[in-house]
Amino acid sequence: MSLLNEVPGILFVDHVAIAVPQGQLEAQVASYRALGFAEFHREDVLGKDQVREVLLKIGDGPNLIQLLEPLTPDSPVAKQIEKNGGRAGFAHIAYRVGSAQQAFEAMRAAGFKIIDAAPRKGSRGTTVFFVHPKSTEAAPFGYLIEIVEEPA
Repeated sequence: MSLLNEVPGILFVDHVAIAVPQGQLEAQVASYRALGFAEFHREDVLGKDQVREVLLKIGDGPNLIQLLEPLTPDSPVAKQIEKNGGRAGFAHIAYRVGSAQQAFEAMRAAGFKIIDAAPRKGSRGTTVFFVHPKSTEAAPFGYLIEIVEEPA
């Protein structure tokens, strides 16, 4: 049995997140709208995230594109953009689960390096946690993973 099958509740890709430099969010939203994407949700996510997010829906399916604009220079997204030479780019991929707590416990037990101490409140009422890009020594993912549970 693969490890993925042992992690309870992974359902599908929830969203792909794109980091957007400050001041470029609306232009990026307009570009995605021109491709036929529809704005689904917009929110300033404070706390340790410090980003403005816009979620764009892709057709009638459950998958989303998340645009993230840093609100402060201390935002993890601002630091990622700085490392990327000031350019927009891939931030993370998020997987939808039935239970963030069950997925957290299973992934921690399997040895994944989890960034958050426990599942926490995310945007749009979700429960989330992040998994480090170098979670496994044998085969590091190389990118940040977010686990997302939809609100009831």
